[in-house]
Amino acid sequence: MSNSTYAANGDNGDLGSTEGELNAWKHRAPYRVHDKAEDFKVRYEGSCHCGKIKYQLSREKPLDSKFCHCTTCQKIHGAPFQWAAIFHKDDINFTHGHHDLGWYESSEKTCVHKLPCKVSCAYCRTPIMDEGRNMILLFPTLIDFKTPEDRKNFDISCHMFYTRRILDINDGKPKWTGINDSSDLMADSPQEAINELKRKRQDEEQEKSKKDQN
Repeated sequence: MSNSTYAANGDNGDLGSTEGELNAWKHRAPYRVHDKAEDFKVRYEGSCHCGKIKYQLSREKPLDSKFCHCTTCQKIHGAPFQWAAIFHKDDINFTHGHHDLGWYESSEKTCVHKLPCKVSCAYCRTPIMDEGRNMILLFPTLIDFKTPEDRKNFDISCHMFYTRRILDINDGKPKWTGINDSSDLMADSPQEAINELKRKRQDEEQEKSKKDQN
């Protein structure tokens, strides 16, 4: 498949082969299919809307889970915010649909597999995940939760880019103006979180001042 068709279609140009340089991504996490002999304990299963993409997850709880209110997430998901759960790349095992994945790198607006990038089903266009350089951000709405307890494992820890929100969410969670821990907490965040951030930054400032003096 030519590069022009690859870019125009927005899919990965895959014809089902696992050989060759263009298919090297299939042998690396998160796309590498785990061998049956490996100790991959299936904890959850997820799929896109049309069912062409199916995957398994081995980790019981994500490393973190957040609501992102940035305008990029709003536009790409067609929703007020993105619900994202962070996992290691080896925590996922794709069982169906390698050749039905599509990529999108939002900063350059290209469909080339360039990290970080957004991954979707090339057929029904369901967003599957964001692939970073070290981690993946999965979308829990694709997961088939069997129990309320399973769903609770994905409860969010905070909101990001809350200044760009479409609607107010009064859930008592910390609300950051940008990326969590790298921006400021808004006034309607829990007071204890605001106080903790203030102490943390005061400690960092004192540590920096000591280094400057030395």
